[in-house]
Amino acid sequence: MTKDHTPSREHISHARAYFVLALGVFCIGWSALFVRWSAVPGWTSAFWRMAIAQLVFVPWAFGSRARLGSAAPTLRSDAVRAAIVAGVFFAADLAFFNTAVMVSSAANATLLGTNAPIFVALGSWLLYRERPTRRFWTGFALSFIGMLAIVGHDLAKHPRLGLGDAFAVLGAACYAGYLLYVRRSRATMDALTFSAVSGVTAVATLLVICLVIGTPLHGYPARSWWALIGLALVTQVIGHLSVAYSLGKLPVSVTSVALLGQAPITAILAVPLLGETVSALQILGGALVLTGIYVVNRRSGFNSRSRRTDDSGNPVLRSPS
Repeated sequence: MTKDHTPSREHISHARAYFVLALGVFCIGWSALFVRWSAVPGWTSAFWRMAIAQLVFVPWAFGSRARLGSAAPTLRSDAVRAAIVAGVFFAADLAFFNTAVMVSSAANATLLGTNAPIFVALGSWLLYRERPTRRFWTGFALSFIGMLAIVGHDLAKHPRLGLGDAFAVLGAACYAGYLLYVRRSRATMDALTFSAVSGVTAVATLLVICLVIGTPLHGYPARSWWALIGLALVTQVIGHLSVAYSLGKLPVSVTSVALLGQAPITAILAVPLLGETVSALQILGGALVLTGIYVVNRRSGFNSRSRRTDDSGNPVLRSPS
């Protein structure tokens, strides 16, 4: 009697989650390019990225729930609150990172902006009692060394942190907060509804900030608007919806390390599209980043006792003590 090798439903679900995560990382890798092409202030590009994306998310989410009717899952108040907090964090992340891209080198902004896994690992440890294993730290160390190699030349030219670098670090901290609250919300809320709730919150947050600081929201050439539309549809609609979906299926810190892959993707795309060059050191760094991502994702990067799942394979979160 031969053994049945048919993939289990859980295996297929996880394989799909990893594929969607890879798609999301690729799309997010275009972010810095669209920001540069838009040639508008970072706060402005952040606002229009979210505002345009909501023209897709909000009708889609309402339509999806309307089709389900009474069968639509009830929105839990704690999940809605987590989505709102995530939206505020994400608004701040976008504003800080986009500004860093415009006022500092793209390499520095990318390196410092992808430091979110450091904050995520600490936050997961404190909030969810997830203890990263040695495999996680090994993979993260490889990825982080690769990031240093990718931007090593730029750091040698700019050894002192400037305003743009500070913005990038603040953006990384805010993105870590976003990832942690995405996980809380996605435990009971679908990715599409989450994207709509957190997105509307981010738009409102960015609008208030732009009005307060007096950043212009209109009067830009057609090229800027096309770049802003691409930023919204490619990076936000496809990229971050994919990440939000995968965060409901995979451990948050493993996902955050996978997001480091956006840096080599951006570097590769910048060669033909922005006319930038890639050195042998940067190529080596990209290889290290991808190796680190593989090490973390080959098996769970967390102690198995810290992660439980429900009948659908979604994480069951532990309340912070």
